[in-house]
Amino acid sequence: MKITPSFPGGMILALAAMVVLVSASNYLVQFPLSDWLTWGALTYPATFLVTDLTNRAYGPQRARQVVYAGFALAVVCSLWLATPRIALASGTAFLAAQLLDVYVFNRLRETRWWKAPLASSTAGSVVDTAIFFTLAFAGTAVPFVTLAAGDLAVKLALALLFLSPFRLLMAAIRPLNAQRLP
Repeated sequence: MKITPSFPGGMILALAAMVVLVSASNYLVQFPLSDWLTWGALTYPATFLVTDLTNRAYGPQRARQVVYAGFALAVVCSLWLATPRIALASGTAFLAAQLLDVYVFNRLRETRWWKAPLASSTAGSVVDTAIFFTLAFAGTAVPFVTLAAGDLAVKLALALLFLSPFRLLMAAIRPLNAQRLP
């Protein structure tokens, strides 16, 4: 079954994925994997994949709706799973980064298939990392600068790695413009 812009199940799936990924990431960011990395760095980058696939299938307006709804639901879940400071930092960073992702992706939508998801995920990752780690950990004993550097490195590596699933999943959706992509 192809997911088309008129198929509401795709939007529900995107929203559910967003809430699960952000909530899990907010919980996992509390557990350092090393001095350079938290477990949350391994889950959060998938949110950019969800946003980009939603943008490809439904367009920027629907992608923003998933971001806004995902933001609201994930903040509520995060208040239960993480500290209020992490929930606030995550919500602020998420909203800024995801809206930037939607904007950049949409501006590059007609270029080669890989440019939009790579550029938008990269820009969103930089913004997300800077905002989140500053708000969540500045002024604490947590080595947030090194964690932010490790987190950003993983996000950028996963942005590259997620190009393959993005390309494969593009076959399951019909782009909003319904043209063959370069």
